[in-house]
Amino acid sequence: MSGMAILLAAGEGKRMKSDLPKVLHEAAGEPLLAHVGRAARESGLERVVVVVGRGADRVRELFANRGWEFVEQPERLGTGDAVKRARAQIDGFTGDVVVLAGDAPLLRGATLTTLRQRHHQAGAAATVLTAHLSNPTGYGRIVRNADGTFVGIVEEKDATEEQRRITEVNSSIYCFDARELGPSLDALTNDNAQGEYYLTDAIGILRRRGKIVQAVLAASPEEILGVNTPDQLREVEDALARRRSEESARRS
Repeated sequence: MSGMAILLAAGEGKRMKSDLPKVLHEAAGEPLLAHVGRAARESGLERVVVVVGRGADRVRELFANRGWEFVEQPERLGTGDAVKRARAQIDGFTGDVVVLAGDAPLLRGATLTTLRQRHHQAGAAATVLTAHLSNPTGYGRIVRNADGTFVGIVEEKDATEEQRRITEVNSSIYCFDARELGPSLDALTNDNAQGEYYLTDAIGILRRRGKIVQAVLAASPEEILGVNTPDQLREVEDALARRRSEESARRS
């Protein structure tokens, strides 16, 4: 299974109250982006493409020796626009394209491996990684039929009261068939309140075109957690410390 990771790393991280690009903040002694890149490599994704924005030169410099490719998103026009910046890498590629948030350091390579395996077993055009959260506030909700079949993703601001009670949420981690991703990106529009291009819309486009789209639960909810504030950074640092302690105990 050939594969490419697209790491979304253009976020400004204003709530971090720092001039440092968000993905360069450290957890357990390494930048957030390093943890995500390691998970991508561990899952067998040979190519890593990083979408950079604010502080792009600093990100490129720090990761210059890893064989990663970099593309720039000069304006924050949404996740769909960010992935569009990698069209040169996507076009002509025939493997998996796995889109990852650059600020989610708890993601495991084994989880991405499972995501890719399930994607191929289903013959899917796109597979969404999801998780159940006790407090799903702020996340897009996963809508399923009574039989558990994936229906779609509804953003919280667009959700009904019933949908807001759903605890299964979108992780913003996706596995796409590269041959299906390009055409769905072309069909994206920014006809929404934010005037942005949403990658979640590509999921709906593929379903309407009759393609197989599915949702797969992460092994642990903590794996999808991103970092947007100093408090969240401390939380993931604590989780990484617990994980390393548990792994050390298992080895001894």
